[in-house]
Amino acid sequence: MAVADPDPSTDPGTPRRAARWDRVVLKVSGEAFAGTAGFGIDGAVVREIAEVIVANKAEFDVDIAIVVGGGNIWRGMTGQGAGMDRAQADYMGMLGTVINALALQDVLEQLGQETRVQTAINMAQVAEPYIRRRAVRHLEKGRVVIFAAGNGNPFFTTDTTAALRAVEIEAGALLKGTHGGTDGIYTADPRVDPDAVKLDEITYLDVIKQGLQAMDTTAITLCMENELPIVYFDLLGEGNVRSILAGEAVGTLVT
Repeated sequence: MAVADPDPSTDPGTPRRAARWDRVVLKVSGEAFAGTAGFGIDGAVVREIAEVIVANKAEFDVDIAIVVGGGNIWRGMTGQGAGMDRAQADYMGMLGTVINALALQDVLEQLGQETRVQTAINMAQVAEPYIRRRAVRHLEKGRVVIFAAGNGNPFFTTDTTAALRAVEIEAGALLKGTHGGTDGIYTADPRVDPDAVKLDEITYLDVIKQGLQAMDTTAITLCMENELPIVYFDLLGEGNVRSILAGEAVGTLVT
């Protein structure tokens, strides 16, 4: 993934640019951490994701919180398919998200970005417990906050967690970053259907009615009820996060 350079006018003495939204939640799937391997953690990819975050924090006056998935390590549905108790399998998946969060935190801090990891499952030796007011305070101090361990309950996806955390911390938008090269929501899977059409904008209800599976129904519904915009875009596309924060049309906007 190529990382777009920040605005040349941005230096320590130059005020940061206003962003389209003052605070955003970025959803990063676990698979994104795996790179082309499809599993585990690709250190180079994690660094590229971190560089995108650091560059945009430097250029824009924006609070960035992140929700990470764990599919590169473990999926609850995988365990259920193998005969494992679904709740137990989901808790294992939550632990996978913590591993990803700690990896991203380490690289962000190597790049000079102060970061906090908050988990929905108490594990004080490695991360803070999730406390909404504390998370907001960290963001106000310019820190990046990474939310891990889902929402602490089985049967809920990390997409739903991203929507929930975004509403809780009063984010202006949820940025749903994809990892497979899909640059938005299509009428069908463009990787298998050459007639699939990209949708620049769509309503929450149409996503649900048409079964587009951009995010799970619970997450979409929560965003709809709280009028939280969703931007569905290719996280690995050059300059995409910067363009979104600058107010440009990227990916698919769900409202």
